[in-house]
Amino acid sequence: MKITHIDIYRFNIPMEPFTIATGTMDCSRNMLLRVHTDTGITGIGECSPFPFIVGETQDTCIAMARDFANVWKEKDPLDIPARMQELHRCTAGNYTAKSAFDMALYDIAAKATNQPLYKFLGGEERTVETDITIGIDTAEKMAAQAREFKAAGATMIKVKLGKQPAEDLDRIRSIRYAVGDKIALRVDANQGWTFDEASQMLNWLGDLKVQFCEQPMRTWYNDLLPALREQSPIPIMADESCYTHHDARQQLNSGSADYLNIKLAKAGGLLEAMKIHEVAQNAGAACMIGGMLESRIGVTANLHLAYACPGISFFDLDSAMTGQLIDPVQDGVIYDGFFLSAPDLPGIGVSVDPAFLHQCESITV
Repeated sequence: MKITHIDIYRFNIPMEPFTIATGTMDCSRNMLLRVHTDTGITGIGECSPFPFIVGETQDTCIAMARDFANVWKEKDPLDIPARMQELHRCTAGNYTAKSAFDMALYDIAAKATNQPLYKFLGGEERTVETDITIGIDTAEKMAAQAREFKAAGATMIKVKLGKQPAEDLDRIRSIRYAVGDKIALRVDANQGWTFDEASQMLNWLGDLKVQFCEQPMRTWYNDLLPALREQSPIPIMADESCYTHHDARQQLNSGSADYLNIKLAKAGGLLEAMKIHEVAQNAGAACMIGGMLESRIGVTANLHLAYACPGISFFDLDSAMTGQLIDPVQDGVIYDGFFLSAPDLPGIGVSVDPAFLHQCESITV
């Protein structure tokens, strides 16, 4: 099997404004790929660049995709490690752009064996319940959103914080009061606090029965994480501090984190994500599967990965539920309230509405 050509799409999905510590988004400015082969099998891949975090934009992803596509022409798509190593030799970093290429290869490989991706990866179906995320707003509005989510059946709510500690405390207190003690609350500071602020907030969060806190400080304070974790009453999850399995090893060996958040856009795809999971498994640390602003394409790929990785114990797969105003994806992940199931179709099991694709800016290499 050989790669013949690759279609690259500017894949924009409008959404309601969503605010985190590092900025506000009003559109999922993603990139979509279709990798064609001489057998007629086509692989689909999506990436969601988050410039505040990964330093990549839709434009940089598309620019790199042109180069990557040329590297892969006439190559075997089934040799995934070799293909990804070619991209790593081509350029350092750019993991978000690489993740779309990785996803497309796994789609092809699973389709070639006529299996859903999770079965190709050696996984099996299991119960997956996602949390639902509240973006930063006033305490009153965030509490009202939390009440709505509880009424809709949510049992786990992820709360974005990372502003001034006093204001953040008011936010999380208001939410806890609004939903009661039976709802699991998770906090994501997105690097928003200093060491002293994080120390103060984590102790406050412990009193409010928060399950864990993601990424309390900027990554340039990674050396301070062991000291912060030692005094924290709640577990710390590494997100922006953990891109690759090398980061995972450093975070866990140094005592910097209790848990790891795996995201394809940070890791560069499923191949590296499974290596992070392996490192965590060897260290006895649980993982969460999360995302950026992917459509149901990326969410479905993440669900397949979760089925294949038993050490993924936390699920943050709500990107398609948090304000995306249109859904151009056909088939793919099925939501039953906050429970997810993967389609029993070969590969990732998704396609895109041809009419929507037709209006997307695209190039073919």
